[in-house]
Amino acid sequence: MTESPRLSVVVPTYNRIDTLRLMIPALIAQDRPRGEFEVLVADSNSTDGTAAYLAEVAREHPFVRHLPGPYSGRAGARNAGIAAARGEIVLFTDSDILAAPDLLSRHLAHHDAPGSRAVVGMEVQVDTYEDYLRKRDDAALRRPLHGEHPKRLSWLYFLTGNASVPKRELDRVGRFDEDFTGYGHEDLELGYRLQHAGVAIVYEPRAVNYHYQYVPWDEQQRKYELAGRSTVRFFRKHPDWDVRLRLGMTPVSLGLHALVDALPPLRDWFERGANRPGVARTLSYQYHYLTGVKAALRG
Repeated sequence: MTESPRLSVVVPTYNRIDTLRLMIPALIAQDRPRGEFEVLVADSNSTDGTAAYLAEVAREHPFVRHLPGPYSGRAGARNAGIAAARGEIVLFTDSDILAAPDLLSRHLAHHDAPGSRAVVGMEVQVDTYEDYLRKRDDAALRRPLHGEHPKRLSWLYFLTGNASVPKRELDRVGRFDEDFTGYGHEDLELGYRLQHAGVAIVYEPRAVNYHYQYVPWDEQQRKYELAGRSTVRFFRKHPDWDVRLRLGMTPVSLGLHALVDALPPLRDWFERGANRPGVARTLSYQYHYLTGVKAALRG
């Protein structure tokens, strides 16, 4: 392993040993030469055997480094990874995301070009390992959020399940805001600062990551409420109409939420239907998101 890898992969984790056992081998198997990249697992002191597993991996692959610490959230864990990174490029992913074999190559190709940019790859949602295998082997099943063609993105899509940035730009604009200790938006807020500092955010559809996560609908509702609270923190830090508009914190949306509260039968209808995909689930998630926004505004 060389003293200075080109790219550092930062992975925050907490008690995700089952998916780590799948995602770490996928990173080890990247098509880049050994010594060109490192993997930094910023572990919030997991208690599920993560440390022992990573020690076992590191005996054969010393470029996989374990960074345990009392991190208060994903922002703090990622910042620890950035601080320890030796690469000139930092790629962010998560401990429940499986990388395509050429993920790092696709990101590096953009950073090899003149200029400075952040790169966001394609993130494909999979519910089971079998679903992952199907979508890995058949691109037609993937249904990517941003389509199949490269494009410029706004800060709203700087999602750190599959994003890379030159370390010098992270040092210039500041790293993740560790006041975002709940769920959501610490990555979007960093994207906002990068974009406003002149760093273009580009989409690379060939840089594919598979998000292997099943979240029950009731837990997802709770996450939407927490994201709503994070929206208010974001806006209070950046009181910009663009933030309100893009994050759905407008007088119209808040007014519709009040209308739903005044019509309990309507709310009960979509809450009953939220246990299966469809319009009712979408409405339920938006209702809980705005519930979180209003709770934070009151607080």
